[in-house]
Amino acid sequence: MDRKGVITMIKKQLLYILPLAAVIAGFALIPSEKDEPTYIAREDIPEFVLNYQVNDTIKVLEPEKKNVNETILITELLKYYHYNKVELNDSVSSVILDSYLASFDNNKMYFLASDIESFETYRYKIDDYLKKGDLSAPYQIFAVFKERYYQRLAQIDELLDGEFNYELKESFDVSRDDASWASTEEELDEVWRKHIKNELLALKLTDKEDTAAVNVLKKRYDRYKTVIYQYKSSDVYQVFMNSYTNAYDPHTSYFNPTTAEEFEIRMSKSLEGIGARLIKEGAYTVVYSVVPGGPAFNSNQIHDNDKIIGVGQDADGEIVDVVGWRNDDVVQLIRGKKGTTVRLRILEAEDGISGKPKVVTLVRDKINVEDTRAEAEVKEFLHDGQTFKLGVITIPSFYKNFRDANSGNEDFNSTTHDVEKLITELQEKEVDGLLIDLRRNGGGALDEAIDLTGLFIKDGPVVQVKDYRGKIKQEDDKSNRVFYDGPLAVLTSRASASASEIFSAAIQDYGRGLVVGEQTFGKGTVQQLTALQRYIPEEKEKLGTLSLTMAKYYRVDGGSTQNIGVTPDLVLPSAFDHDDYGEASYPSALPWDKIPSSEYEAVDVITPELIEKLTQAYNQRKNTDDGLKAFIADMQEIKENRKNTIVSLNLEERKAQLEEEEERRQARRVLEDQTINTETGETAVSPLNLDDQYLQEGLIILANLIAFTDT
Repeated sequence: MDRKGVITMIKKQLLYILPLAAVIAGFALIPSEKDEPTYIAREDIPEFVLNYQVNDTIKVLEPEKKNVNETILITELLKYYHYNKVELNDSVSSVILDSYLASFDNNKMYFLASDIESFETYRYKIDDYLKKGDLSAPYQIFAVFKERYYQRLAQIDELLDGEFNYELKESFDVSRDDASWASTEEELDEVWRKHIKNELLALKLTDKEDTAAVNVLKKRYDRYKTVIYQYKSSDVYQVFMNSYTNAYDPHTSYFNPTTAEEFEIRMSKSLEGIGARLIKEGAYTVVYSVVPGGPAFNSNQIHDNDKIIGVGQDADGEIVDVVGWRNDDVVQLIRGKKGTTVRLRILEAEDGISGKPKVVTLVRDKINVEDTRAEAEVKEFLHDGQTFKLGVITIPSFYKNFRDANSGNEDFNSTTHDVEKLITELQEKEVDGLLIDLRRNGGGALDEAIDLTGLFIKDGPVVQVKDYRGKIKQEDDKSNRVFYDGPLAVLTSRASASASEIFSAAIQDYGRGLVVGEQTFGKGTVQQLTALQRYIPEEKEKLGTLSLTMAKYYRVDGGSTQNIGVTPDLVLPSAFDHDDYGEASYPSALPWDKIPSSEYEAVDVITPELIEKLTQAYNQRKNTDDGLKAFIADMQEIKENRKNTIVSLNLEERKAQLEEEEERRQARRVLEDQTINTETGETAVSPLNLDDQYLQEGLIILANLIAFTDT
């Protein structure tokens, strides 16, 4: 097939798969199968790279021929269908290069400043290479990284066999994001000396003897060597393409064929394990999300962004160090038969890398997302001389059995159907008000967020969706009824995202209920998964899949939920800053903006005056309730600890710090279990005495809402 034929074929595929706003003109030329890939001109390659002698034992990877067409196709899809119409230019090229280098060496532990300087030749040319499908640059950079990686790891055993003086007064910054690249080998040697000393010290603080700690690290770094050795061309391509796609926004991603197949299997089948999706960040296996209803979720001991550093089988099996392992290998260790036990050693996201690890014991179970259901409970307590009986409905995700719904089964499994039944049961128990807990709800089916909103408002718009063409579509609740009209509060956290934010925003915009908690995640974009093979069906080799951001959510008042999320009417203390965790923490996150408001009629149950009154009551409690004060102090300390990335390498200082932190935590746990009036000195049992302080505060605020509206 000639080039004209290829272009015609691609256009037909585009028109079939994704609707076009207008006929595409000037589509880039796609080489046919007979065309050879183009490569970077020799004069564009740094002399350092040309003269670099790669060890004969290290395999040099090259791009696959199919990647040429694949790259050009992705470039065209981003150009025409990405929501944010960003031109692929020198500026984007610079971002891609920095992102790609960080993908392999974000802590600046391998490359030297001279390496980075040599790569500068590519900085403003990657955009031109991508348009041609030229992948020489990323593979040449990877070849240099691979050599540096093995050079560095070859010195680890010698370093570990040396002596470390833990009485020295010295420190190490465990986060080197803002550090400069080492100018010399000697400078990098010193970085690694402190790095290894810190790792040994962390192991010693878990009661490991010196010899045992050294052996753990030797095994860890032996594993590191195999990780890069096992890299295939498709892995390098995936890393580079994600450096490219993430320059547009953090949710536009590329999956190579193997990764795409594994993702599809995980999403379509039930698995036996702990119910957590894991990703790789540097040397660490990180919890990307906890699956509602699974053992990890039910334990409430594992959360998003926690790092898994060890895995042990059964109740007493050795916990194997998994830092540096391939993600797939860690997953295989964690998975297992239903009913068996697995133990995980984790670093909590709140504490950061320098925190003290904790061990979580879980019993594996069968995980099926469709089986996840909303649950309800009643909390009865005395507050300010009045007894309150409040219903709590926890919604782990916005779920819907589309197969049953489309087949005409009216009793299909869905969030809205389940919540209707739960509200009915709670009303039979004569609850005074209702709290919807969305703190661990990362989203789900959009129409369920709309239908659930419809239980609390009569009718009207719930969300607006603006697509890549600029076309705005309004999604309405058409129920024409109010299922529940009593006092309502919605509890949110930084993990509340997407559909959770749509529901919370609508409840807030209509003035129907009070939103309480943390500022939400801020994911207000819509992605579509696209199999690239469908665009180039004649390609014999299997192609990957692109997750492409094509639209954006907007509230009925016109404001986006993107980036800033939903700000609660009454904000509770948080261990996270807005810019540290959530959409705003991604450098390429799309900005907040606003479109015209929908026409809607607010019910104004929650007025500015009522919010002010509730805020005053909360602020007064902050001054008089030592349990609440301890909770606020705890959150502040966690926040400060996460920001402090400099750790002492002196054994006694480090021990003292950990002991001091634990003593403070224990003291605050005692305070959180009681209410102390600092004016009278009288101590009384907390009205709820819940381990879950956020839920406790949410219920007390809802009780105040009821009391204030009754007077």
